[in-house]
Amino acid sequence: MSPTALFMITLGIVTSTLTVMSANHWLTAWLGLELNMISILPTITKQKHPQATEAATKYFLTQAIASALMLFSSTLNAWQTGSWDITQLNNKLSCILMVSALTMKMGAAPAHFWLPEVLQGSTMMTALIITTWQKIAPITLLYMISNHIQPSIVLTIGLLSIMVGGWGGINQTQLRKMMAYSSIAHLGWTMTAISITPNIALTNIIIYMTMSTPFFLLLTTTMSKTLQTMTTTWTHAPTTAIVMTLLLFSMAGLPPLTGFTPKLLILNMLVTHKLTILATTMALLSLLSLIFYLRTTYLLTSTATPTTTQSTTLWRLKTNQNQTTTILTPIALFNLTILPTLLM
Repeated sequence: MSPTALFMITLGIVTSTLTVMSANHWLTAWLGLELNMISILPTITKQKHPQATEAATKYFLTQAIASALMLFSSTLNAWQTGSWDITQLNNKLSCILMVSALTMKMGAAPAHFWLPEVLQGSTMMTALIITTWQKIAPITLLYMISNHIQPSIVLTIGLLSIMVGGWGGINQTQLRKMMAYSSIAHLGWTMTAISITPNIALTNIIIYMTMSTPFFLLLTTTMSKTLQTMTTTWTHAPTTAIVMTLLLFSMAGLPPLTGFTPKLLILNMLVTHKLTILATTMALLSLLSLIFYLRTTYLLTSTATPTTTQSTTLWRLKTNQNQTTTILTPIALFNLTILPTLLM
């Protein structure tokens, strides 16, 4: 991809997200989401492969349906209330339709089926953008309408997403699909908190982005695409394997790593609001995600292929590391010290 095209695409992705974040009118937000979708499509199709074309088609159709549903919801609300203001989504049906549209755009259950397939047909860097940056705009809109959302709807979506993310990731051998289901599970935790304590939901999604970004960058560095290829990581990059293991533990929510912080905050919030059964169910369902995280760490650190380090499978290894990984990894692992501040 030429530098000019890359600059224009990056500018479109960033500008569209900022447009949605600063919008007060539903049409402005819809326009930003459409620009966001159009900007990401060339990055998905830059691989000259049928699977990339299929992924771009699925992404376009899903986002187009969600955008149409969003436009219908905002128009219905304007017809009933006379206001296009995002924060004035007072019509109950419009609110339900809007939550459904934004759920589809993010890839949360039950509208999650497109996400693993799109990520599988994309490059690792494109998958990183889809699972992190592309979720900022829909979550911003959910945050703005959180006062009008019925808690029972988003709690159901959140619980279903955690369950689907855990069950779906167990059988995966492709790392991009596994990370897609990991993203769905983390979205479930975010959706659970969005209607009760939106600030905790934002904290959860920010910490997830901080954890998944260095992991995707390390997957790009080691050129790992399947669980089988990860078995050679320890032989030629033991430090990278250790860091990836810690990042997986953090994403699983194990203390004392950073990923434990948002889960503890959300469970504490649910118990405070007399939703102890829901909190217990979510904690138990998160063990499903822990299964495939532990399986991946076992392959990373405790196994090795019956070949030496002179094997021809490593001749394309990239020795240069991305500096972003160095910056984000300590934040993604050892940020538990901010927990007392968040609990205040």
